[in-house]
Amino acid sequence: MTASIPSDTTTITVTGVQPYDIVVGRDLLGGLTEAIGQGARKVLVVHTPSLAALAGRLRENLQSERLEVLLAEVPDSEAGKRVEVAAFCWGVMGQSDFTRSDAVVGLGGGATTDLAGFVAATWLRGVRLIQIPTTLLGMVDAAIGGKTGINTAEGKNLVGAFYAPARVIVDLDMLKTLPRNEILAGFGEVVKYGFIAEPEILDIIEADVDVATDPESPEFRRIVELCIEIKARVVGEDFTEKGQREILNYGHTLAHAIEHAERYSWRHGAAVSVGLVFAAELSRLTGSLSDEVVDRHRSILKSLTLPTEYPVGRWQTLLASMQRDKKARGSMLRFIVLDDIAKPSVLTGPDTSLLFAAYQEIGS
Repeated sequence: MTASIPSDTTTITVTGVQPYDIVVGRDLLGGLTEAIGQGARKVLVVHTPSLAALAGRLRENLQSERLEVLLAEVPDSEAGKRVEVAAFCWGVMGQSDFTRSDAVVGLGGGATTDLAGFVAATWLRGVRLIQIPTTLLGMVDAAIGGKTGINTAEGKNLVGAFYAPARVIVDLDMLKTLPRNEILAGFGEVVKYGFIAEPEILDIIEADVDVATDPESPEFRRIVELCIEIKARVVGEDFTEKGQREILNYGHTLAHAIEHAERYSWRHGAAVSVGLVFAAELSRLTGSLSDEVVDRHRSILKSLTLPTEYPVGRWQTLLASMQRDKKARGSMLRFIVLDDIAKPSVLTGPDTSLLFAAYQEIGS
């Protein structure tokens, strides 16, 4: 018998052309069979080595429902987002006669859900996808919105597809054993949401950073749900990033360049943290953002022990990477900036001298 979903859950619906639910709560994995649907006969669970035991338990549960479960263990973090890894997953599916009626489950952090989504989007031009993010970053950002992708030697997420999951299961119990530095790294994305859309997030962090970052606290759950509500609303209105969805890129243009320059040894949230301060400084230099709000970026991120600086001598490398970024249009760089808290806008084609001046403000 299929287990029921606990009653203490929050369901947030992504509307639009391809609607789906994001279920937030604890002890939610019993609802996976229902999310997979009755038409599936085979399920591919894409997971990292550290989640092998959990993937094994999921396989046992799903097999009791007469599903054939294939496990694809992939490298952790950005090392998993390579075409060779995607090809490995395709091979597992092909050798098992995986059909369009079957389903893929992404079990892991943001890199794993990106990869699993890309594999689901490309196999037979699309099979059912269920995302189970196991990191804060995955829960508030990567697993939601249907952006899937892999990296190339030239940059991050340059190959990918927009592909909506059938459901996202945000089980907060997944975070109980996550190292604290991983929780804090995820707050790079959380702070972004606070500045572009919801000041309550910033207020909660400033009130008591230890409570705000405790996965067991009501404040933590409130932050997670606020972030998900923001992203669900934005992607529901602009699934393929032709308009409003761009605001979610606040801080990300420089962040992706840093990740590429560091060969993905930096955590995504740490790179975003530096990118947020850069974007704030860029906003200030254009005359749209006050010194007070720029300083608030630094103080909040530092309270989370996230970086706010980057070596000043790396500018030319970062600029070249940004010019290849998927957010550029033609030869025109685009940056999300702030006119004030919760008032993002697009800065198109800024002079490189302006960008360099902003970079000097974060240089170490």
